Amino acid sequence: MKKLERKFYIRDVNLVARDLIGKILVHESNEGITSGIIIETEAYKGPEDKAAHTYNNRRTERTEIQFHEGGYVYVYMIYGMHYCFNITVNTPDKPEAVLIRALEPHEGIELMKARRKTESLRNLCNGPGKLCCAMGITKMHYGIDLCGDKLYLLDDERPAPVIMTSPRINIDYAEEYASMKWRYVASNDTDH
Repeated sequence: MKKLERKFYIRDVNLVARDLIGKILVHESNEGITSGIIIETEAYKGPEDKAAHTYNNRRTERTEIQFHEGGYVYVYMIYGMHYCFNITVNTPDKPEAVLIRALEPHEGIELMKARRKTESLRNLCNGPGKLCCAMGITKMHYGIDLCGDKLYLLDDERPAPVIMTSPRINIDYAEEYASMKWRYVASNDTDH
């Protein structure tokens, strides 16, 4: 399997969000290696998207990494207790990001279970906060280059899964952008 290169990330957010389905997220930590196949993503289209943290080119300490070239980690906390793992995409003038919503556990499953304090494989990585906990991803990973050696993505050699689209989740505040079908999910009809 080959590591994804920078050019993969420097494209429109919806293209990257769709193409991330079936890729493998790998974290090489001091505790061990964990990985998972990406099965659900959401695209956040920067300045025009009322659900995006960079809506209206909002540039803060938290969003700063999105104003660099694509291929970096954007991690933030929700509800004061769960981390969300995002991938920056596109060029610096288009601060866009893809939220990774779910993984299918692939490697280091026992370590993932220990981190999550559960034996349930189904509930291990089936949400943004759960996958961050299982993969050992925290705010310490903010800004990491995904073209590096600790946290990166691999191109799976299996055939691409069938992908379904739907509106994103929990963004009712985003007005007309709440109905955009920018959520991508691997169909249950595939091996993923």
